[in-house]
Amino acid sequence: MDALNLPPFDAKIKKVDGMIKIMDTLRQKFVALTPEEWVRQHFVRFLIDQKQYSPTLMGNEVAVNLNGMSRRCDTVVYRQEGLKPLMIIEYKASSVEITQKVFNQICRYNMVLEVEYLIVSNGLKHYCCKVDIKNGGYTFLKDIPTYDDLLRMSD
Repeated sequence: MDALNLPPFDAKIKKVDGMIKIMDTLRQKFVALTPEEWVRQHFVRFLIDQKQYSPTLMGNEVAVNLNGMSRRCDTVVYRQEGLKPLMIIEYKASSVEITQKVFNQICRYNMVLEVEYLIVSNGLKHYCCKVDIKNGGYTFLKDIPTYDDLLRMSD
């Protein structure tokens, strides 16, 4: 797998029936090791280890109903109070360029969840923005905030 702009971690990887799998930190099961999954697992560990996000307040492959169609958010971060969604994270493989199309995808998910923060990452570049749901705007942040900082900056 490609080197990423994220801290390395001790990934649990095994081969099952000829398929290479990686332990998903949040789902606590082995999943197919695709380039996108490589980014997801690194980013999740980064949030937990470096930014103090609680794994109990995060979910991978969270289902949302968008215009009658079932879609999946790559990762959703929740507030502790009421488990209200706070952030959506969308991952792409490191070979995939982050474009407006990727932001459009995560914004469609946000039409359902109405979170305050969006992150898009391909493992090399990471973009984080604070969403102003009431006025329809957004502001890009210089860095990925810690979990406590997210709560402090929230409306």
